Amino acid sequence: MVDMHRLEQCRVPRSLSDLELLETVGVGTFGRVRLCRFKDDPASILAIKMMKKSVLVRYRQVTHVKNEKAISQLVSGPFIAETLAGFQSEKWVCLVSEYVAGGELFRRIRAEGRLTNPAARFYAAEVAVTFEYLHSLQVVYRDLKPENLLIDSSGHLKFVDFGFAKVVTDKTFTLCGTPEYLAPEVIERKGHSKSVDWWTLGVLVYEMLVGHPPFEDPNPYHLYEKIIRGSYEIPSYVDSAAADLIRDLLHPDSMKRLGGSQAEAGAVRNHAWFRGLDFEEIQQKTVPPPWRPSLSSERDLSNYEKFPDSEEASDLQCRGADPFIDF
Repeated sequence: MVDMHRLEQCRVPRSLSDLELLETVGVGTFGRVRLCRFKDDPASILAIKMMKKSVLVRYRQVTHVKNEKAISQLVSGPFIAETLAGFQSEKWVCLVSEYVAGGELFRRIRAEGRLTNPAARFYAAEVAVTFEYLHSLQVVYRDLKPENLLIDSSGHLKFVDFGFAKVVTDKTFTLCGTPEYLAPEVIERKGHSKSVDWWTLGVLVYEMLVGHPPFEDPNPYHLYEKIIRGSYEIPSYVDSAAADLIRDLLHPDSMKRLGGSQAEAGAVRNHAWFRGLDFEEIQQKTVPPPWRPSLSSERDLSNYEKFPDSEEASDLQCRGADPFIDF
């Protein structure tokens, strides 16, 4: 029997020497995510995001790592994975966070083919209340996608990866995000703000209900053309209210987009697709999730792919590291 209380209570590491590195559960362009535990508590479980400094510099991602540090210190909430500590060594920058055992929402969509209307509505509501909270702090997330939404042991979402998040009081002009989820104003460098997050929610709702994003093309130029033209079709099997929400969120004019005006999150919450859903109960996590992971232990990895470990990553454990973030 898994102790859920233990999974939710995270002790803060003071040094990398407190931790023992375990399995790799994710690999990306800039590094990898591994599990780890406290050396004096073998039953503990955390995640450590390890990024190579040389790669961060080469791909001009240093600013994004600094953003992630700053935003992690600013935000907290029921649907945001808690970042506990940060460390650096000669070659690596590391962020330690709570372990979210249910895996990526992306994996759920692929396993089901597409989600049911109630399931998609539940996850969309948790995203909406998180956007409302972030926007109240002037934080624009800018990287919504199923891979960045993890499912916790109770079945609720957890936002991860705030590398593209930014405090924006007016507009910003940086081209960043996942290509299939970019809003037209980001591609055209017209300047963007909070409204881009509501665009990405429209893309996510479509992907949850259909099984793939509305805009796809192996050629980035053609992909961006489709996004700017608004070239997509909603299958007839999609709930009519959900289809209406998707069209309202994917409006090419950011000021006419649902959530893009001064009403922002209120306009999204009041859409017909969410009728009958109590957003206060969503915020309090009292609405039953559509799926809850079955976990055999606190180190159950069944909801993650398994990757070979890296000798270079293991070398970090031997060299040690110094704290670089004050939490």
